[in-house]
Amino acid sequence: MLYSQGGSRGSRRLLLWLLLLAAWEAGSGQLHYSIPEEAKHGTFVGRIAQDLGLELAELVPRLFRVASRERGDLLEVNLQNGILFVNARIDREELCGRSAECSIHLEVIVDRPLQVFHVEVEVKDINDNPPRFSRQEQRLLILESRMPDSRFPVEGASDLDIGANAALRYKVNPNEYFDLDVKRNEEEIKVLELVLKKPLDREETQEHRLLLIAIDEGKPELTGTVQLLVDVLDANDNAPEFDKSIYNVRLLENTPTKTLVIKLNASDADEGINKEIMYFFSSLVLDDVKSKFTINSSTGEIAVKGELDYEDKNLYEINIDAVDRSTFPLTGHCKVIVKLLDVNDNTPEMAITSLFLPIKEDAPPGTVIALISVSDRDSGANGQVSCSLAPPEPFKLVSTFRNYYSLVLDSGLDREATAAYVVVVSARDGGSPPLRASASVSVEVADVNDNAPAFSQAEYTVFVRENNAPGCHLVTVSARDADARENARVSYALVERRVGARALSSYVSVHAQSGRVSALQPLDREELELLRFEVSARDAGAPALGSTATLQVFVVDENDNAPALLAPGAGAAGGARGELVPRAAGAGHVVAKVRAVDADSGYNAWLSYELLAAAGGPFRVGLYTGEVSTTRALDEADAPRQRLLVLVKDHGEPALTATATVLLSLVESGQAPAAASRAAAGAAGGAAALLDVNVYLIVAICAVCSLLVLTLLLYTALRCSAAAAAAAPGEGACGPAQPVLVSSSAAGSWSSSQQRRQRVCSGEGPPKADLMAFSPSLPQGPTAADTVSLKNLIYSYFSS
Repeated sequence: MLYSQGGSRGSRRLLLWLLLLAAWEAGSGQLHYSIPEEAKHGTFVGRIAQDLGLELAELVPRLFRVASRERGDLLEVNLQNGILFVNARIDREELCGRSAECSIHLEVIVDRPLQVFHVEVEVKDINDNPPRFSRQEQRLLILESRMPDSRFPVEGASDLDIGANAALRYKVNPNEYFDLDVKRNEEEIKVLELVLKKPLDREETQEHRLLLIAIDEGKPELTGTVQLLVDVLDANDNAPEFDKSIYNVRLLENTPTKTLVIKLNASDADEGINKEIMYFFSSLVLDDVKSKFTINSSTGEIAVKGELDYEDKNLYEINIDAVDRSTFPLTGHCKVIVKLLDVNDNTPEMAITSLFLPIKEDAPPGTVIALISVSDRDSGANGQVSCSLAPPEPFKLVSTFRNYYSLVLDSGLDREATAAYVVVVSARDGGSPPLRASASVSVEVADVNDNAPAFSQAEYTVFVRENNAPGCHLVTVSARDADARENARVSYALVERRVGARALSSYVSVHAQSGRVSALQPLDREELELLRFEVSARDAGAPALGSTATLQVFVVDENDNAPALLAPGAGAAGGARGELVPRAAGAGHVVAKVRAVDADSGYNAWLSYELLAAAGGPFRVGLYTGEVSTTRALDEADAPRQRLLVLVKDHGEPALTATATVLLSLVESGQAPAAASRAAAGAAGGAAALLDVNVYLIVAICAVCSLLVLTLLLYTALRCSAAAAAAAPGEGACGPAQPVLVSSSAAGSWSSSQQRRQRVCSGEGPPKADLMAFSPSLPQGPTAADTVSLKNLIYSYFSS
């Protein structure tokens, strides 16, 4: 039943008592019940669920359970009504011995959220043990010469109960010779003595049979009896006498054997052999006492014989007989009470109960990890125990009740920093010197998906030659997740988007497990110069976390486009073209111009021109301008119709070519006014053109130098990137090409496709034009026509 106060005189006093009781229970977290021992199975103890503030419907879902360090089967809880009842026989003496206080400590644990309550059930004593004597009969040897009022010690009884149930009173059956005297010594222990009321006569009665009765003060009273056999002896006048009837000795436990406890000295008023005294343990001394102590019969010295342990027994009563050596010996009696003093010889003991392990790394501070109970068999300061924790972070100890502690999470956890802790709980008693004990708790931290996959590179740059084979390996991306198990299992996917009119997944794919990125179709640099996209990495946690990396795939040009001829003044390719040439034209006169473009870039788009089978002819073609001009003045011997075959060739490997046919008709000056006017205009404007071209040459040289420096820097960066990529696994299996540095030639030129449709696809922004630079090295002494043609070429390139 729950403790309560009854019979309050006023509502104000009752209200104050209830508030104090509620504050005590909230502060200590403890319920207190009491039951008598030997209660029957099913006896009501208390409404534990109601008293703890728990609803009956939540007992089973919250895993309501009761644990006890003592025998856990003595008490049980009915989960249907929340009543604590007696489940098995409770014997207070078996549970607590002679201890004045006897309680069963229960730990009540519920989950969701975790709560721990402490409940004490006091077991009250009932008078269920009668007084018991150590033996069935006691024999006393008394000389008939002993005077009335002589006293003879008698062993008393013991009662396993406590309090009034163990308080004993004694009486002896009525007789004419003996009476019983009961006294209390300094230790508040009852001393029984038979008192001789009148002289004995051995010749009349050799043996007296008495019945000693012990009665306790319980309700109902219980009794115990022992038979006292008194043998009457013939012997001498004076018995040995001790200085004291009771000797008190204090002795440290664990005292070494053979240590002197006390030296007894008895005297006898007789003479001769009747005065010589020997010392013996009384017949009342139990074997347990004889195993701990020994007595020298001649000197009366009592010494330690066995191991003394305060925790086993702290008080010994030793009855000593002093016997003279006469034919009819007389005996003197005394009692030696040896009280042991506690020594700090027991280390603290700990019991650790783990609750929820492993603990999740996102567990909040205050989460209970384990329950710890400590005890020490010593007494006083030697048995007072304090606990500490090492390392203190991220845990702490919280005292819940007396010697009970909870191991509690004090701060946040990070499994990626520390996956497991070994927490050492140390217990230290208050002795001098103190004794210590320790126990370790292994706390494993369970993973929570709190880390997104991280790519080894935020951006990957890959070079691949156009016209690659389908399925070509471009690069292998790699992401690492610091979590564990499923939370660290990474899968890869493309971040889908549109590339022009097509989906990104039609160009490339990524393997979900390995991160291998492959090209699904051949790439055409003339269509797509740069493919920029993102790859995502997601883990398998719940919820899943992810990150992305950017991939830049540069398509490196191959010489897969032959030069394309352009008709003069048109954007379409032309066939044979005809020109009228006045016979009066002098050397260096430009008669025609062959125009061609190449869809490739760099060297692959750098075009050169040459005449086929033109040895000794009056015409030549500019190597890089495509201008057909005279090498000398024309004369009558030259054929009126000239057919020139011009070969246009790029600088790729292998080189691709195209041919253009130029038909020239030699006419008199009057027949070619247009040609003459063109020649005149060319001659008249030669000087001005030569002056203007200087400005373009300076601009071109500055631009070429700048582009050359940028090209060298880009080349160096790409070489470093290629070296790092070669060291990393998973580079392009189809051999992505490295960017080629275009060096200057003996006769450099600018070359650009007039109809470029290349695009750089990165998702946003307009297409970007590709510009390749070559250092010019013009032949000395350019003609006015060459200068004008170069100016037109540079102007057309920049305007494109």
